[in-house]
Amino acid sequence: MLPTESAAQTPQAALPADRTLLVVDDDKPFLQRLCRAMEARGFQVTAAESVADGLAAVAARPPAFAVVDMRLGDGNGLDVISALNEARPDARGVILTGYGNIATAVTAVKLGAVDYLAKPADADEVFAALLAVAGKTADLPENPMSADRVRWEHIQRIYELCSRNVSETARRLGMHRRTLQRILAKRAPR
Repeated sequence: MLPTESAAQTPQAALPADRTLLVVDDDKPFLQRLCRAMEARGFQVTAAESVADGLAAVAARPPAFAVVDMRLGDGNGLDVISALNEARPDARGVILTGYGNIATAVTAVKLGAVDYLAKPADADEVFAALLAVAGKTADLPENPMSADRVRWEHIQRIYELCSRNVSETARRLGMHRRTLQRILAKRAPR
């Protein structure tokens, strides 16, 4: 699903006074569509295509909001979220990723992100995540994770805790390194 510009417009009163938004994504067409959609919703958008550009934008003028892709060509989007949280603790950051797992979602929240959305996310989902009320409880999922998915999530969590070191992760999980590499190369089970 692509960011939509034709979604219902939100009243400007729903937005806070500071409407600055940083969008960091290395997928240029997606970046442009999301920026246009967020501008249509009343944000003052700054676009960046890399971690370096995102960090420079945060250093120059920390925005009130940020939407950052997790995996960028020059590094990890969590670095931008972390820098934003240090520069402006009240900022609301959202991580977007096509490689979602529980471990990285937890890391994103610990570094200051308020939400974690799987790609493809549309502009309405991003907008709702940016303006969500803190402390709101999530609804129970209709389709809970399968046992295979729970196993995969556990492996991803240990992998992240081992600083993405395959050999150390395999040792801790008691499995062969090549078996682990094959598991990590596959998509997450449903």
